[in-house]
Parts: sequence; structure tokens; C-alpha cells
Amino acid sequence: MTTQQVRNPFERGPYLQLATFCERVLHEADGVISLIRIVDVINHVENRPDAPPEMPAIRFPLTLVLCLKSGTALGRHDISITPEKPSGETLETVTTSIRLEGEARGANIISRIDIPYEMEGLYWFHVRYDGELLTKIPLELRYSRTVTSGASRG
Repeated sequence: MTTQQVRNPFERGPYLQLATFCERVLHEADGVISLIRIVDVINHVENRPDAPPEMPAIRFPLTLVLCLKSGTALGRHDISITPEKPSGETLETVTTSIRLEGEARGANIISRIDIPYEMEGLYWFHVRYDGELLTKIPLELRYSRTVTSGASRG
């Protein structure tokens, strides 16, 4: 290495153009994608006589979208995504490969995420590029409950 160290491993690429969750992605005929209902907070409501004080485990399938531009990055690279619960516990990592061709060309990763959410709070999705942390995507779960009366009054 030279005397001038590179501080940011992504200083020359790849560049992160977009990292988010949404409900649906439309793939247009011209290659353009459209994201429908970008989500960063999930509000889960229990409205029933036996609504639990703590949030029950739920599923809320979302689509994770990552858009990268190559810069000087070339060739095949691994992108891994590791969910982290509010407790700090991590879930299973999913890894996929992308191919980068340089400059403004890039890669879009569109992946369905359907994990069990077992507690309210802030979930982090760690995105790594060849093992290096590229970014983290937050997703907050909020829980509220309304305990309703089981008997109707007449």
C-alpha cells in the first residue's frame, strides 16, 4: 500500500444508489423498476378481547431492493444480508452473487424478505459486499393493542 491509505473501502465503487424495503416492485419493459409503497415502519395492531400485552410473532413479507453502480468494481461479487433483531440476535444470512461491469453500469438486487418478527423494536438488515459492511437498512416494528369487551350490552 502507498503512504496514502484508502479509508473507505467503497471510495471507488461500488456505489450504493438505493437500499430500501417496499411492498412491490414493477419491472417495466424498458428495464426501469418502480417501487410501490416504500416501508420503513410496520405498525401491527391487535384489536380483540384477548389482545396480548406483548407483540405476538407476525410475518410481514417485504421486498428488499438494493441498487449498486460499479464505479471501478468489476467482476463477480457476493452480497450478503443478515437480519438483526432488536435484541441484537442475528438471523440466518442470505448471500447472492452479482456481476459488475464497471462505470455507471451496475446491478439491482430484488429479494423477497419473509422472516418472523417476534418482538417490537428496530430491526437492522446488514448488507455486506464481499464480507465488508456496505450499509445497514432499518425496519421498525411498532405494536399497539386494544382490548375489547367480549360481551355486548343490550
